[in-house]
Amino acid sequence: MLAEFDFKYDSPIVCTAIHNGHDLSESVKRNMAISEQTQFYEEDPFTEKFTAICNNRIIVNTSRFEVDLNRSREKSVYLKPKDAWGLSLWKSHTSKEVLKESYRKYEGFYRIVKHHFLEMEKRFGKFFVYDIHSYNHRRNGIKAPADNPSKNPEIILGTNNMPETWIPLVYEIQHKLQKFDYFDRNLDVRINVKFAGGHFSRWIHRNFPDSACCLAIEFKKIFMDEWTGELDKEKFDLLKEALAFTLPEIVKNL
Repeated sequence: MLAEFDFKYDSPIVCTAIHNGHDLSESVKRNMAISEQTQFYEEDPFTEKFTAICNNRIIVNTSRFEVDLNRSREKSVYLKPKDAWGLSLWKSHTSKEVLKESYRKYEGFYRIVKHHFLEMEKRFGKFFVYDIHSYNHRRNGIKAPADNPSKNPEIILGTNNMPETWIPLVYEIQHKLQKFDYFDRNLDVRINVKFAGGHFSRWIHRNFPDSACCLAIEFKKIFMDEWTGELDKEKFDLLKEALAFTLPEIVKNL
């Protein structure tokens, strides 16, 4: 199943994890030239667990290596190394049939999202979307030191083409995250550093310009070992608690 859409419509807040997925169809898997570990490294594992803070959720199960829902339709399938961090992904050229199927899944996803978001708009007038991701910060190898912390905040808030009216709320969310007690220290939370958000948030703001605020949130993978894939549950749970700490501010503003 490409994605799970679980909407209770009990609040104007939606949590999404669109790069969470690891599943591949058999035709794509057979043609994959990289290891499963490399695939997993470039995905956003465990981000579906962050979505548990609310009852309206979209969790994608299919890997971004089959179809990347955070890119435009034309760029949603990685065809060349430059599309995917320089990786040579395929044993042979992607067939027209596989490409057609990936595009079909892409279009179906956005069709269902639009249905649910129209309902959110109808019920609440305005609604907020957490677009949750994670990113690597030890790209020089498993034994190498972490990348420069000054250029890699622990949480990045991406505003993309967000209407200006929502920017004060973003600053409030940043402030809430910064003052959260994370193992007796503050979190490094910055706006539009490295990542400002992708196609998903642009699509939301384009289709719901007067009603939706979609905030792209990138968690640095401090909650796991990005090379082995091992989750540090204590660190993760506290980051999830920090994210939940922002909910009252959003509800108040909506």
